[in-house]
Amino acid sequence: MNSLPAALQLIDVRRTYVQGATSIEVLRGAALELEPGEIVALVGPSGAGKSTLLHLAGLLERHDGGEVIVAGQPTGPLGDRQRTALRRSYIGFVYQFHHLLPEFSALENVVVPQMIAGKRRASARARAEELLVAVGLADRLDHRPARLSGGEQQRVAIARALANAPRVLLADEPTGNLDQKTADIVFDLLLRLAHDTSVAALIATHNPALAARMDRTLVLDQGLVGTA
Repeated sequence: MNSLPAALQLIDVRRTYVQGATSIEVLRGAALELEPGEIVALVGPSGAGKSTLLHLAGLLERHDGGEVIVAGQPTGPLGDRQRTALRRSYIGFVYQFHHLLPEFSALENVVVPQMIAGKRRASARARAEELLVAVGLADRLDHRPARLSGGEQQRVAIARALANAPRVLLADEPTGNLDQKTADIVFDLLLRLAHDTSVAALIATHNPALAARMDRTLVLDQGLVGTA
């Protein structure tokens, strides 16, 4: 029996946005659980709140009710500095757009988050090189984002997300900005690295073919999470 706590739990999570006199209830009791090593698709209609759910799970926003638990740690009572430290140590993000730092090389983009987390430059560089080689960019280490293709930029973003060995990987349409051939290559890479590192991955996608390749699928609709 697995004695490790769930990598990520959402329990009765609620989130409401207020716009003037209007309240928009995006999540109204969302619940899910991810175990270490499993890759889960999150699907749902446009506007259902998939990005909101990922932001709450990644501690980028605060939930209004319920609880978000990361690696056994309830996050509701935590202050901003504690949430930042937990996010930095346990959570990695991959977005539809790579959000690389344009003035830094591929290698530096993967080194920076490690140094922010307190790792020394030499070990951060070694880890960055290891990951970039793993994603097939051994000959692109010194290239800035402008000199990389879209698929290469997203591969750097995946390496960056895994740089601090997170327990949870959150991805929001990670191949949505790529052509189909490149998307397939990047997604294959993401699945392989996620399985190899035993990270728990929650991947939002509109692509049913991609969702079918994951371990299971969750559906977000009308503020609640169900199974496909």
